[in-house]
Amino acid sequence: MSRWPGIALAAAALLVVTSQRQGAGASNNIVLVLADDQGADAGCYGNSAIRTPALDRLAADGVRFTRAFCTASSCSPSRSVILTGVYGHANGQYGLAHDHHKFSSFDTVQSLPVLLGRAGYRTARIGKLHVTPESAYRFDEELKGNSRNAVEMARNCRDFIGAPDPRPFFLYFCPTDPHRGKGVGKDLPGQPNLFGNDEPHPGVVDTRYDPAQVLVPSFLPDTEACRAELAQYYQSVSRLDSGLGELVALLQELGVYDNTLILYTSDNGIAFPGAKTTVYEPGLRVPLVVRLPSGGLRGAACDAMVSLVDLAPTILEFAGIARDPRSNLQGRSFLGLLRGADASGWDEVFASHTFHEVTMYYPMRMLRQGDLKLIWNIAHPLPFPFASDLWAASAFQDRHRLGPDTLYGRRTLRQYIYRPAFELYDLARDPDELDNLADDPACAPVLERMKRRLRQLQEQTNDPWALKWDRE
Repeated sequence: MSRWPGIALAAAALLVVTSQRQGAGASNNIVLVLADDQGADAGCYGNSAIRTPALDRLAADGVRFTRAFCTASSCSPSRSVILTGVYGHANGQYGLAHDHHKFSSFDTVQSLPVLLGRAGYRTARIGKLHVTPESAYRFDEELKGNSRNAVEMARNCRDFIGAPDPRPFFLYFCPTDPHRGKGVGKDLPGQPNLFGNDEPHPGVVDTRYDPAQVLVPSFLPDTEACRAELAQYYQSVSRLDSGLGELVALLQELGVYDNTLILYTSDNGIAFPGAKTTVYEPGLRVPLVVRLPSGGLRGAACDAMVSLVDLAPTILEFAGIARDPRSNLQGRSFLGLLRGADASGWDEVFASHTFHEVTMYYPMRMLRQGDLKLIWNIAHPLPFPFASDLWAASAFQDRHRLGPDTLYGRRTLRQYIYRPAFELYDLARDPDELDNLADDPACAPVLERMKRRLRQLQEQTNDPWALKWDRE
């Protein structure tokens, strides 16, 4: 049965893959735009309160995936998966790469820029890389620009995109927005995190939001403090959207947009407790908008279940590069879906989270098959750990000070922090993941079947934590 319900208005975090003719020869240029901590918050994803005109236009000219997922709701592990097509537990990037965390991919990984470079591409990145070692994620050029100002970043890509070079190019475009920032609005109600809005952004016209008008998702508390932070997050998303518009305009000006494959996505969900660093839906669901230059669908919405581990295989197929055995790709290409291929068989995703910060050991594995979802909390006797910036969030602290039985969204804080070994949900009936069916005798056959499949996927993808099935 076809899974193309209809027309999309737009989407939310950006990968741009470009197929163009440059110089004397044909080329398949690739631009990947990756937002930082943007949930599926955009006009084209049904949020009527936020303004994302550039992303909405892109979605209207391409395919909006309604069920796209990251594999780990943490920046460095997710970015390693995007650039390798290999799960973080298999490429070695178990947690964050920067400062004292020091997690690093294996130096033997075969990354997207290296594979494309080997095939004759010129490659450049701008903004946040956040994976190591750089030798394994080698780009020819590192372009400069304030990663909190995607408009400036886009303008700084002009010489690279327009270079008189017959080789195709790969541009990896990674703003820091809408990640939480260091500034706090001390004079604002609730003293919200400012999501980088307090920094200078030359060339950007700020879009400001009234906290009373934001849409509060069900996993968050509808409080003054939470609304204040969501308003700041919205502003950061809109600033990123301005940069996307600038980048698309540059592609059009240089005559390559009509031959450009564009994908927009985010490394993980929104940076609020209950989303980022979890394998609950708000942490894993990401925007994904893709514009295929030739033969691609326009204004379509696809509900195939795709994962960020599928991006590298898709990009490599688009570029006409055969799978390199050394890359050990664990995702699969969804290029056919962009041309209207039937989405049957795209109904399963697997997620793997182990660390975020170095102090946050809490391995989780997730299997989703259609609307059925299984979570294995491998370290379940431990309390769930908090990222330092999420712990400090005024939206959380406002609830935390009231005690462990206080509701945060639709869970109590105690339920959020202390979790059972297995969680089984029927998302069609229970989209907020509140009614754990793992102990329901009627669901025992489903639980056992999904456990077996989860273990099989761990073993197939060389997950060291698969041994926990037998040893604990």
